[in-house]
Amino acid sequence: MSLKHWLHETRLLFGIERNTTSYTEKIISGVGAFLGILAVYWGARWCYPDGFMHTAGTLLMVTSMGATAVLLFAVPQGALSQPWAVIGGHLISAFIGVSCQQLFPDQTWTPALAVGLAVGLMHFARCMHPPGGATALAAVIGGAEIYRLDYWYMLYPILVNVACIMLVAIVFNAFFPWRRYPAHLVRRKIAKPAVAAERQFELTQEDFSAAMEQLNSYVDITAENLTQLLELAKQHAEKNITHPEQITAGHYYSNGKLGNLWSVRQVVDAANSTDASKDQVIYKVVAGEGGYATGICLRTEFRQWARYEVKPQANGHWKKLDDED
Repeated sequence: MSLKHWLHETRLLFGIERNTTSYTEKIISGVGAFLGILAVYWGARWCYPDGFMHTAGTLLMVTSMGATAVLLFAVPQGALSQPWAVIGGHLISAFIGVSCQQLFPDQTWTPALAVGLAVGLMHFARCMHPPGGATALAAVIGGAEIYRLDYWYMLYPILVNVACIMLVAIVFNAFFPWRRYPAHLVRRKIAKPAVAAERQFELTQEDFSAAMEQLNSYVDITAENLTQLLELAKQHAEKNITHPEQITAGHYYSNGKLGNLWSVRQVVDAANSTDASKDQVIYKVVAGEGGYATGICLRTEFRQWARYEVKPQANGHWKKLDDED
């Protein structure tokens, strides 16, 4: 196994995805998170002017808000980031954490019980929010000052901090039309193709529901964004449905498939023989299925496999050669 192949398999094993966001988007996310946590800090200081912010329990609470900041400002349109997920996730988890601490104080398994129940209840209440687990945990291991708050913990500091960070998320993301928060406020203009190709099969909302039931796993994307993404992908696919005319050495070609069947090959050498039975192409797989394997086939076979020519992008993704920049 070559080093490149090993690195490719390692990346897939660890789930390391290539990031498609621009540098501007990354900076915006960082600035937003900074402002969100600053609002959390000053909101807590306003509620506890006598120095509650220096206690260990509060530091754990801030940790859960830090995780919320990642979702609200790095993935504001994700399902885990939406208002009910944030509000319900934190408040339900806070309630579970306080209840577990009161019912089973000083037990080694109480923190685990609080987090487990919080995750389960967030699932049933349709407000899955990963930082909620930290909120439940803080209620159990936060110390005497947290315990004395009793169920007021849900209001001060949890609800106050949630309100502060969500207010900043709404205002800050409003300056950028493509990332307004909540996700329902985002309105993308999806241009219709000049000549709409007749589609043999048109996916419906019911198809999505059936597919999600089969997948049986939580997916962090709203249904609205998922349908928009699919429509854009279908329009993108309709731009080029023919196989490339020329197969040129050094160029890259994709089979245009989805998921584990997708593959990109680079032509290493081509014979250019006038005899079709000897006109062979040597290639190597540079992405997708069979990564970094090499092969040889007839040019006609390679052309039939290739759907279109692609070019590598700086972010590690691939782009159709005829796409507009």
